[in-house]
Amino acid sequence: MSPSPALRVRPVLLAAGSAALLAVTAAVPSAAAPPQPAAAASGSVVLDWYDTTAETVAATAAPTQITNSRTWAIGWIAAARATREAPGGAARAPFQDAAVASAVHDALVGLAPARKAELDAALAATLERVPDGPAETQGVAAGARQAEAVLASRAGDGLDPASVNAPFTVPAAAPGVWQPTPDGYAPAVQYGNRLAKPFLLERPDQFRLGPPPALDSRRYKADLAEVRAYGAADSRTPRQTETANFWYGASLTLYTEPLRVAVARSHGSTADRAALLALFHAALVDTQIATSDSKYAYLRWRPVTAIRTGSIAPDPLWTPLHQTPAHPDYPSGHATYAGAAQAVLDALAGPRTAPFEFTSPTAPGVRRTYTSWRQLTLDNVDARVYSGIHSRTADEAGVRLGDAVGRNALRNADRLFGSL
Repeated sequence: MSPSPALRVRPVLLAAGSAALLAVTAAVPSAAAPPQPAAAASGSVVLDWYDTTAETVAATAAPTQITNSRTWAIGWIAAARATREAPGGAARAPFQDAAVASAVHDALVGLAPARKAELDAALAATLERVPDGPAETQGVAAGARQAEAVLASRAGDGLDPASVNAPFTVPAAAPGVWQPTPDGYAPAVQYGNRLAKPFLLERPDQFRLGPPPALDSRRYKADLAEVRAYGAADSRTPRQTETANFWYGASLTLYTEPLRVAVARSHGSTADRAALLALFHAALVDTQIATSDSKYAYLRWRPVTAIRTGSIAPDPLWTPLHQTPAHPDYPSGHATYAGAAQAVLDALAGPRTAPFEFTSPTAPGVRRTYTSWRQLTLDNVDARVYSGIHSRTADEAGVRLGDAVGRNALRNADRLFGSL
């Protein structure tokens, strides 16, 4: 399938140390691109359906984050693919607006049927603003067709909650080996992510990290000392505690507002904005799959286990600020999410933006201001140490893994918008 005229090729610098440039299929023009007033005005339909998707996911949230990410990805892949069918000329904008609304509507009805009444009302409201005629009719048909196709292609992909939390047999206790953690000592979760079908990865272990530091290494000892000092329930400065609390929530929830800022400030067309959302969420599903692959490949114990029972000055009463999630330490899932999000947003929305504020459900009353996507990543890295639930090595490795998966999505964007 030939590349969409809505997509542009833009060079993105590879990881540090490389002088090469990679041609990445970009869904949004760079920040330096001239504004496109008509397209930007038309793009309001994308924001309407962004908000509708967020409301739908919140109202019907699955207990597994990756399942909710899958819902976003399916709806917006269908929308992006449908906009590619648009004709040129005056019919293009109404076709694309109708196509986006129809695609996301049908995908969400398929995945969250309990919200059908609300989704039907949202579709009717959008179509009232689209001029009647062949462009509207054809756009609705394209959206419905693509939603049906993407839903069918993802059937049985292993991202339902039962598959995601497939049973995992905990190995015998040994130095460095993950064990269930306090409080609650819950069984392992997210093991099944590494068995699921990715969107653009060739296989879940495509970017598997190298092993974590040896238990007798200087790096490991420094990591443990840092968490012991700054991650305990009664340590840190007030600002550090605020950082830990702010970023303790689910990454999908925390990035909903920053991603909306990127879409709202884009000068791209309806098709451009839909493609940004599709790439973002497909990359983040793949990142969560890759994260679980490395976690369960290495099974590194959590700091609370290491500090309480390890050979370096064990302290059986040490307690982290926040309860430790029930899966291995290396790498940090929050950090991998941040790394992939930054890779996609830097490439498609530019690395910097005007200041924006947002809030966190785990830090009531706190508003944080950011001017770059990298700042979100840096706070994620620090936050998991200050929470006492990850080593800095696990966080930094997570950023690298997320960045690799995000760049892979950008390189393979043409596959996402063709046949899945």
